[in-house]
Amino acid sequence: MIEFLHGLPLLVKAALLGIVEGLTEFLPISSTGHLILAGSLLGFSDDKAKLFDVAIQTGAMLAVVWFYRARILATVAGLGSDRRAQRFALNVLIAFLPAAILGVTFGKAIKEHLFKPVPVALAFIVGGFIILWVERSQARRAVRIDSVDDLSMADALKLGIAQAFALVPGTSRSGATIMGGMLFGLSRRTATEFSFFLAIPTLVGAGAYDTWKYRALVSAADLPLFAVGLTLSFLSALVCVRWLIRFVASHDFVPFAWYRIIFGAVVLLTAHFGWVNWAA
Repeated sequence: MIEFLHGLPLLVKAALLGIVEGLTEFLPISSTGHLILAGSLLGFSDDKAKLFDVAIQTGAMLAVVWFYRARILATVAGLGSDRRAQRFALNVLIAFLPAAILGVTFGKAIKEHLFKPVPVALAFIVGGFIILWVERSQARRAVRIDSVDDLSMADALKLGIAQAFALVPGTSRSGATIMGGMLFGLSRRTATEFSFFLAIPTLVGAGAYDTWKYRALVSAADLPLFAVGLTLSFLSALVCVRWLIRFVASHDFVPFAWYRIIFGAVVLLTAHFGWVNWAA
């Protein structure tokens, strides 16, 4: 089975990874973790694959831009005079900074030691139990903020610090932001929406940094590969964002927690007994 997956054409691998990215980027299950695991199974995990992963994350980010295009355009148009738009943009910038600073400082070490299937699986399991704890305690916690426009700069900074935990692959950027937001008194929908907006500068920043870092690896011959992955990432992420907004209106994140725990355990078991050579 592994040999079959490794032997798939590159465009097929690009399509599969694009769909995986789009479906997992905004759910609290870690898109980076899924891409690492999927890349390992498909035999696509070299330096060019790392740049490819960043490119298709850009596709997912563009889905958020399209979904919230009216709000984003209104914010940009109002930056000169609208206090509400200025406050919102400033909060997104503040929340972006912790992950950006820590990512630049420790990114190389994190990628060398933690961008591997077993650490990702452990992060899946730990993150799953954290989601269960947050959801269990949510019933006893009063909602303090029910709109992204009500966030203070201090709230934004706390959300940014929460997102920074997702530098550990398998943690989930959206999951860390949403769970942190719920702990800080945001409603489930507000925390989810802010995680969408925060994805825009975060993924743009990561994309620009890694594109510059790995620029020598890309050639014109790779354009179809990147185009397929980015397009399918955009389309699948757009479907996922629409669905998630409806889902959080009447559901909690417990199913995602159990998915993380079970999936992580399966990876650890298959690695321990040698059923899947994840190191390959």
